[in-house]
Amino acid sequence: MISKKFKDMCNTPSVIRALAGYANERGKEIGYGNVFDYTLGNPSVPVPEEFNKAIRDLTTELSSSALHGYSPNPGNPEARSIIADSLKRRFGIPYEQKHIFMTSAAASAIAHAVRCVTEPGDEVITFAPYFPEYNPYINQSGAVLKVVPANTEDFQINFDAFEQMMNKKVQAVLINTPNNPSGIAYSSATLKKLADFLYAKQEEYGHEIFLISDEPYREIVFKGADAPYVSCFYDNTLSCYSYSKSLSIPGERIGYVAVNPKAKDADMIVPMCVQISRGIGHNCPSSIIQMAAARCVDLTSDLSVYETNMNILYDEFVKLGFTVVKPGGTFYIFPKALEDDAVAFCEKAKKYDLIFVPSDSFGVPGYFRAAYCIDTEKVQRSLPVLEKFVKEEYGK
Repeated sequence: MISKKFKDMCNTPSVIRALAGYANERGKEIGYGNVFDYTLGNPSVPVPEEFNKAIRDLTTELSSSALHGYSPNPGNPEARSIIADSLKRRFGIPYEQKHIFMTSAAASAIAHAVRCVTEPGDEVITFAPYFPEYNPYINQSGAVLKVVPANTEDFQINFDAFEQMMNKKVQAVLINTPNNPSGIAYSSATLKKLADFLYAKQEEYGHEIFLISDEPYREIVFKGADAPYVSCFYDNTLSCYSYSKSLSIPGERIGYVAVNPKAKDADMIVPMCVQISRGIGHNCPSSIIQMAAARCVDLTSDLSVYETNMNILYDEFVKLGFTVVKPGGTFYIFPKALEDDAVAFCEKAKKYDLIFVPSDSFGVPGYFRAAYCIDTEKVQRSLPVLEKFVKEEYGK
């Protein structure tokens, strides 16, 4: 008999992927250039040429077995050391090789991190709006995901609701900053308040509470945004990073867990990740991609286009009467829909070949996400279409 659990999941596919599939099919009918596809967070800017050069150089410098053989279970030692040195230099935290575990991007990093610090039945708290794939990431580990309602005023943490939901079963808090889908970065004041709260609850409950920080958008921060490094505020932090967005290499699936050296049992976390890999079939990412990413550890793609696109869309949404909090990073914007039913709003937009993602699966009804990691020229061409949609459907 096949698994009922996974069979049932086939009936609830990712809304984002389903809409991206619709956009692709619609593109076959009318030309993809005429579909204003704001669905998928797929980086639109080229990889740095240094990354391509690193791949070429590695293929000539190293033997076949070094390039394509297994790396050690925690990851390539040189790559881990280079990453640790970079984090230490950038953020002043004394990471060492032993604190870095290489993963297949941030999803795998979260999967390992949550299993390191929870037992089945423990609770993990996150904050709306949140990436909907947190549900399988957490719930399939045996832990239980609990979601704090959003603070829609500015999408910082809703501390009043958070305090009401805290209890002794909470072993970890999962945050994402800069945030998908809102684009908001948690400020220094927010992170300081969060850290103080967690320190107090650790003392009250008599056990550690780990902070799992999902950081794939760490490098996509806009001018004037306050977006500090989370581990600087709280010792029991596991940073989950991906190079997918910073280097525009999502298909290469490369990232890491970085264990704050001051965390409880810090030296045990990476060896535990190795054991967790045995159970979830992870078994270390591509050897050559680990080495190439390490050679580009302090580089990024030209990320400036995302801020350009954000400003164009933000100004247009404001002009058309949308309520929207200005993003501080990422390549997402999260306006309030022009009716209470975000699904209905997005269905109406589809008639104009504007493909947005309704907010229900992000834990905040009545909003929608637009991923503006597309060519600026296409963003600009979408504006009169957006104006027509709003005027004809909502009389604005």
